[in-house]
Amino acid sequence: MDAEALARMIDHTLLKPEATPKQVIRLCEEARTYRFAAVCVNPVYVRLAVRMLEDTEIAICSVVGFPLGATMPSVKRYEAEQVLQEGATEVDMVLQIGALKAGDDEMVRDEIAAIAELCHAYRALCKVIIEAALLTDEEKIRACRLAQAAGADFVKTSTGFGPGGATVHDVALMRRTVGPQMGVKAAGGIRDYTTAQAMIAAGATRLGASAGVQIVREARKEEEAG
Repeated sequence: MDAEALARMIDHTLLKPEATPKQVIRLCEEARTYRFAAVCVNPVYVRLAVRMLEDTEIAICSVVGFPLGATMPSVKRYEAEQVLQEGATEVDMVLQIGALKAGDDEMVRDEIAAIAELCHAYRALCKVIIEAALLTDEEKIRACRLAQAAGADFVKTSTGFGPGGATVHDVALMRRTVGPQMGVKAAGGIRDYTTAQAMIAAGATRLGASAGVQIVREARKEEEAG
C-alpha cells in the first residue's frame, strides 16, 4: 500500500484531556497536508475542526460516552446529537462495557441502535468502541455481533485510554466476526508504519492514531527506498 492510500485510512486523533485549541488547529492542518481520512477530536472541538476543514473532504469524527462507556443511554444519545449538530460526520461511541459483561445484550444492542439511527439521520457514520482489552474473546465476538445487529458502520478496538490498545489478534477476530461488509477500526498504540501494516493485513479498514504524520512519513521512506 502506498503512503497516500495509507493516509486515507487514518483518523488523525487528538483526544487528550489537556488538548488546546492551538493543538487542534495543528491537527487539522496536518490532516489537510497529508489528506487523512478524518480528524478525531473531543466534542468541545468539533466546531473548530469543522471550520478548519470545511473546504475539504476530510471527515470530522468525535467521541460519545468516552472513554468509559458508563454514561446513561439517554445522555449518550444527547451527546451524539450535539456533536452531529455541530458538524461531526462520524461518531465513535463507547458501548456499555459493564452491561456487555453482565450479559445484558438487549441493553447494549438498543443503546447502539439509538446512536446508529441518529447518526444515519445526519448521514454520519457510527463506530462502536468495544474496548477489547477489557473483554474475553467470547465477549468481543458478542460485542461485534450486537454492534452489527444494531446497524453500526464500524467496530473499533479501543479508546486508547484503557489497559491496552489494538492487537493483531483482536483486529483479525473482529474482522472474522463481522465479515467483509462492516468496517473495523484499529486504535490505540499504533505508532509506526510496521504496526499500521500489520493491522491492515489483519483486516482493519481504518486506523485511529495520534502518530499519523510519523506513520505516513515512514511509509514514504519505504517507497523511496524501493
